[in-house]
Amino acid sequence: MSFEDIKIELHEDDILLITLNRNEVYNALRTQTLQEISAALLHYKETIKCVVLTGGEKVFAAGADIDELATKGTLESLHDTRTSYWESIKNYKHPIIAAVNGFCLGGGCELAMHCDIIIAGEKAKFGQPEINLGIMPGAGGTQRSVRAMGKSNAMLLLLCGTFIDAKRAQEMHLVSEVVATDETINRALELASVIASKSPLAISAIKSAVLESFEGGLNASLKYEKMLFSGLLSSEDKTEGINAFKEKRKPNFKGK
Repeated sequence: MSFEDIKIELHEDDILLITLNRNEVYNALRTQTLQEISAALLHYKETIKCVVLTGGEKVFAAGADIDELATKGTLESLHDTRTSYWESIKNYKHPIIAAVNGFCLGGGCELAMHCDIIIAGEKAKFGQPEINLGIMPGAGGTQRSVRAMGKSNAMLLLLCGTFIDAKRAQEMHLVSEVVATDETINRALELASVIASKSPLAISAIKSAVLESFEGGLNASLKYEKMLFSGLLSSEDKTEGINAFKEKRKPNFKGK
C-alpha cells in the first residue's frame, strides 16, 4: 500500500510499526492521516498480532491540523468521516501500543489515549490545549482523560490548557512507562513482541473485556461531547482563537 501521511514497517513477531510522517507540521492530524492509519490497520488485520504507533523520535502529534479545523463548522463536524476512523482505531482487534516522544497534544493526545498502552519518552509533553483556541476536545478527550486520570486531574488538563511532562503523566496514570527518549520505540516493540507471543484468542478476549469495562456508558458521553464540540466550531471565539494562534498573539475571547 502507498501512504503519504504515515510510514509502515513490518517487524519480526508479526508486529506492525506505524510512524506518523508529517514532520513539517509536527505530525498534525488531518483527515487523510487518520484515514491512512485506519486503512493500514485494516490491510494488515489478518497478518499481524500487535501494533506500535509512533511519531518518531522528536514529536508524536502536536494536535489536529489547524487549517482543516479553521474551515470546519457545526454541520461538517457532526457528519465528519473522521469519527469512523477514530472508531476503527479504538475497536481494532489487536493491541496498539503508542510510543510517544515530544509533543502529544490535542488530537495527538486523544490518538494516544485510543491506544491500549502508552510508552513515553522522558521528554514527552502531554496536553489538551483546545481551550486556548476557544473550543474543546472532540475525539474523546473529555471522556478518556477522566477515565485514565480521574476528574480532578482531567479538569486540570482540560480547563487550563497547559502541558504536563512524561513523569507527571505517569503519576496521573495517563502513561504506562517512562523511558529514555532513544529507547521509546524499542521498548514499545519489545512489549509488542511479548504480547505477540501470547494466545491470540486470549489477547482478543482480554482486550474486549477491558474495553467493555473502561467504556461502559462512554458511547453516550462521546455523542454528547461531539455535539458540544461541533457547536463550538461555529463560534466567534473559535475563529478568534485560531487567528490568534496563527498570528502568535494572545486571543481576545468574547463568549460568542
